[in-house]
Amino acid sequence: MTVPRKVVILGGGVAGLSAAHELVERGFQVAVYEMQDVPGGKARSLAAPGTGIDGRKGLPGEHGFRFFPGFYRHIVDTMTRIPLPDGRNVAGNLEETTRIGIARYDEEPLIVLASFPQGSSGLHVLFRDLVDRSTNVSGEDKRFFLDRLWQILTSCEARRLDEYEKLGWWHFIGAATRSPDYQKYLCFGLTRTLVAAQPQRASTKTGGNILLQLVLGLIQPGAQCDRVLNGPTNEVWIDPWLEYLRRLGVEYHLGATVRAINCSAGVITSATIEQNGQTFDVTGDYYIAALPVERMAPLVTPALIEADPRLGNIEKIQKHVQMMNGIQFFLSQDFPLVHGHSIYIDSPWALTSISQKQFWPNVDLSGYGEGTTRGVISVDISEWHQKGRATGKRAIDCTPDEIAHEIWEELKHSWNALSDAHLQSWYLDSDISQEPMKDRDKEFLLVNEINTWGLRPDAFTRIPNLFLASDYVRTNTDLATMEGANEAARRAVNSIIYAADSDATYCRLWSLHEPAIFAPWRDEDQQRYDLGLPWDGKPDWEEALRLHRLTRPIDSIVERVIHANNRELTKMYGAAMATERMVLKAFHRFAGAVEHRRGGAVVGREPESTVPTKADEK
Repeated sequence: MTVPRKVVILGGGVAGLSAAHELVERGFQVAVYEMQDVPGGKARSLAAPGTGIDGRKGLPGEHGFRFFPGFYRHIVDTMTRIPLPDGRNVAGNLEETTRIGIARYDEEPLIVLASFPQGSSGLHVLFRDLVDRSTNVSGEDKRFFLDRLWQILTSCEARRLDEYEKLGWWHFIGAATRSPDYQKYLCFGLTRTLVAAQPQRASTKTGGNILLQLVLGLIQPGAQCDRVLNGPTNEVWIDPWLEYLRRLGVEYHLGATVRAINCSAGVITSATIEQNGQTFDVTGDYYIAALPVERMAPLVTPALIEADPRLGNIEKIQKHVQMMNGIQFFLSQDFPLVHGHSIYIDSPWALTSISQKQFWPNVDLSGYGEGTTRGVISVDISEWHQKGRATGKRAIDCTPDEIAHEIWEELKHSWNALSDAHLQSWYLDSDISQEPMKDRDKEFLLVNEINTWGLRPDAFTRIPNLFLASDYVRTNTDLATMEGANEAARRAVNSIIYAADSDATYCRLWSLHEPAIFAPWRDEDQQRYDLGLPWDGKPDWEEALRLHRLTRPIDSIVERVIHANNRELTKMYGAAMATERMVLKAFHRFAGAVEHRRGGAVVGREPESTVPTKADEK
């Protein structure tokens, strides 16, 4: 009888759990070592310490709220394979939001749809709702921003990876030369908050790609743009997940801190773990480092770097992180705010929030705390180095009481009906130190800044039994998210399957959605890129809409196929996409030929006379 290969997973957050899931379902022996006393890593929820009275659960706290945009494919696929006792799966615990709140200090909030019904006119409707009402964003500014989105949509992948990785998002969208309202709504509001990055630091490759995924989710009829869990994260997701994995044989050790990854003669020989005051070594056939970059960097020794010099870049990557932590306000009376997330568009601390009870229909809050809580507002803080309005201090310099006061005042000034009478208590993420200090966070968020893609490692290394699964690993998702962590884990597992010469099936991987209607322009830009020419896809939204209408039947089939869980159906994906691409290209060329015969320019295509040919070189 063949003994299953053993995989030691260092870190039990989303990446570690995802890797354990894929491995144990393929017959591997798995042991996971997690530093925290609560499973789930940064995705975890927990009982706020000291709040459970008379046998009730502690009030539901969390590192930060969870949300699942429509472009999340990997993590949701995993959730469909986590069974619940009632016969459903964990993906059934996702609730769709319907609204987005654009909260403004001492002004009425703007409430917009989180997705658009059939018959909407796409991007133009989206930006009309976002910026036409009670704002001073000019028509020229709106057109300019739409043109930037068009450029991303019609740029080839090679240009994005090369040219746009080296270009800052702030520069690409021309923020420095645009109006204050342009910066407020379209620069800071959309990009800093939704993409979880500072626009002055993010690369155009990451900022543009992810913003497009979010915007396309908003404008695609019938798409699920934004989903949230229907209860505290661990109760409705992490705990059922861990129970399922343990049932399959996964060993999951809590309170186990990784102290060393031991390397000799170019291979990993063991990992040193500290647990309950004891230090010991654990061994396996393969090792997955599923640790966040700030935890992994101190473990990269000269021996590891000698075996794989690329691992030396992890020390450089950890400099590209920022704080993003949450605080929860517990209310005596529920205050729904809006049926979805709220973006505090002019908040110095870049706040986002969600009123959770409305999405927790089966959660009785009287079973938590003192039994009198009726609502929970969870707030994420993305900017810790700007001075707040109420305290006049940076978040990083504030005490926990001052942080809570500043944010609560911001909420009250953004939602007129919210008052001190609603507030019972609050819980600030325990990763934040009680005393102000320079490095007061235990868990950071990676920011994909300019020229950092080249620093990031793949899931495999040159050490034959060491693999990486974390949000700093190169992935299609290309963002520090649960989705990116899950994809990285799948890549690590695929590499182990290959290294073990296993006959197990590889994990499925998805690329970010690229609307097929823009494929002709992307193909033309690829030709220009190969010739060393700059992008020149002049915007033509009318032709894009015509192509969309002409190919909608094929597109509908493609959408059904790629969202199906049936693996046989997904084999049709390539053929369906190729057919759609061919039809689109034909219509695009036909439209260009007609325009050319009329004496006009071919939109989105460089006139052939200006493209260098072999004859021109002679």
